[in-house]
Amino acid sequence: MQKLKLDELNRVSVEEFKQQEKLPLVVILDNVRSMHNVGSVFRTSDGFSIEKIYLCGITAQPPHREIEKTALGATQSIEWLYVENTVDAVTQLRNEGYRILAIEQAKDSNMLHTFVPDPSQKYALIFGNEVNGVSDEVMAVIDECIEIPQFGTKHSFNIVISAGIVLWDFFAKLRLGY
Repeated sequence: MQKLKLDELNRVSVEEFKQQEKLPLVVILDNVRSMHNVGSVFRTSDGFSIEKIYLCGITAQPPHREIEKTALGATQSIEWLYVENTVDAVTQLRNEGYRILAIEQAKDSNMLHTFVPDPSQKYALIFGNEVNGVSDEVMAVIDECIEIPQFGTKHSFNIVISAGIVLWDFFAKLRLGY
């Protein structure tokens, strides 16, 4: 088997990407500390063609070389907005018809593999701080909590891994019919 060369991947241009239909998802980063994590979420969000990223609280904003190290240009393709207070971003998105889902370990959370997204619904997925997760203030105003099942000795996945798992799951269920 031979790997494809970059020019054989048939990727769309940034302008074509901006015009194409998006997955009905926005990502909210709630006080994410690492700029490498922020950049990786941009790149993963580009890969699944989501609508937008909301950067909240202490989450760093482009342009920044530490974000670009992992974003690899995705800050140019993915629309983003900075909102200082995450609860304000949640309120705005709820008013626009989004269902607000925290990706967190919580009492009465729904396991990701059993969650069935409604194709007619728009979703906002909140990923929290690397140490403290989604803030208590934000957890108080969500519609639902989704948890990724885990079976090892560690208590959580890195935010980038969580974003990749959850965005793939939504993409597979909404676009591929899994």
